[in-house]
Amino acid sequence: MKPRVSLQDSTLRNGNFSLRIDPIRSEDVGLYEAQVKYKTEVHSCHVELGVITVTLSPPSPVIENEQLLMSCNSSHRASLVETCWFHDKHPGLTSRTFCFLSGALSVFHPTMSDVGSWRCRLRYADEEIISATFNLQILGFDGPTNPVVYAAAGSAA
Repeated sequence: MKPRVSLQDSTLRNGNFSLRIDPIRSEDVGLYEAQVKYKTEVHSCHVELGVITVTLSPPSPVIENEQLLMSCNSSHRASLVETCWFHDKHPGLTSRTFCFLSGALSVFHPTMSDVGSWRCRLRYADEEIISATFNLQILGFDGPTNPVVYAAAGSAA
């Protein structure tokens, strides 16, 4: 897993033996064990790592008005009960929410109003709730509805 894995050497003396993985990949899912030996004592802990993945089809960059499919999947083993997508626009504006069984959301004609923070929330039969947030960027025109610009002759525009 090198060079994605590191230990924070400066915190080991304080008893923090955390493992940092950056970036996380789907194949990193599984059970991790840490063991610390100090003199005659051995301390261990187990941590299970689950991964949630958000994918875009077609992949970025998303082109304005071209159909977009956003998918959200996780490594959780229970049955998926509900997927909700939340679109948080700029502060003060109303957010949009879409909930259904599938983990995917189709946006037939994405526009510049779809740009911004999206969060998928997966709810499972065992009541586990897992979520991920990502920033959707769209290539398109975000200007006046009448894109006519007037400039004085001899000036720059």
